[in-house]
Amino acid sequence: MSSTINARYAEELARESNIAEIAAAGSLWGAIRHEGRLRAEFEPIMATFLQATILNHDTLEGALSFLLASKMDSSVVSSMAIREIMQEALSEDPSIIRAAEIDIKAIRERDPACNSYSTPLLFYKGFHALQIHRVAHWLWQNERHTLALFFQNQMSTIFGVDMHPGAYVGCGVMFDHATGLVIGETAVVEDDVSILHGVTLGGTGKESGDRHPKVRTGVLIGANASIIGNIAVGSGAKIGAGSVVMSDVPPHVTVVGVPAKIVGIPDCDSPATSMLQDIEC
Repeated sequence: MSSTINARYAEELARESNIAEIAAAGSLWGAIRHEGRLRAEFEPIMATFLQATILNHDTLEGALSFLLASKMDSSVVSSMAIREIMQEALSEDPSIIRAAEIDIKAIRERDPACNSYSTPLLFYKGFHALQIHRVAHWLWQNERHTLALFFQNQMSTIFGVDMHPGAYVGCGVMFDHATGLVIGETAVVEDDVSILHGVTLGGTGKESGDRHPKVRTGVLIGANASIIGNIAVGSGAKIGAGSVVMSDVPPHVTVVGVPAKIVGIPDCDSPATSMLQDIEC
């Protein structure tokens, strides 16, 4: 492998993966395909994988449904059947693929380990789990509960991410690492939220009805935090790693501890975007 190809790969990725240059949703897929070609040139042993997952497809919808269905394949429901279900959902509800595009851009902007738009699509299980959940949520909303729960179970088994299909998740959401993430049935996660691994958005017991947290726009939730009950986490709040939150969190504060207490005020409107996990900001 030549240093020339390596340098060109890095240079092209830096140029093509500029969020300001691809604000229009339609250009995102073009950038991903360009990155796929560069990856195949840089790492020929991965060319077959990249051809199957990116380059064989004309749209993000086609690539995403193929990739996720191949991961969800089981001896009971084939990947072909799963892909047909996903394509039905994407066709009936275009907001699902639009949300996926916004998620990809959010991850590229927030994650310093992510240097291209194709990386979340190909390799990030938090992104994969969220897109599967969007389809499961669509199924749940359309009273197809058995199939929705199958999707949930497969997602939990494969990725270690357990989200009830009834839970609502907005767009521009990043599940960083994602392992051990649990989100209950009546939880709400609004737009532009970042959640790290091991987080629980859970209930307080076996009561029924509306019993899970409501996480507002711009919130950052640190690793292994537990937010319990039908409570609100206000816009722009920051939840420290390992904290246990059992009462409402006002907007634009930082809470830490067991039980969580207010310890500061973030110096930005959207901690989810800054990803700074210290107490002061």
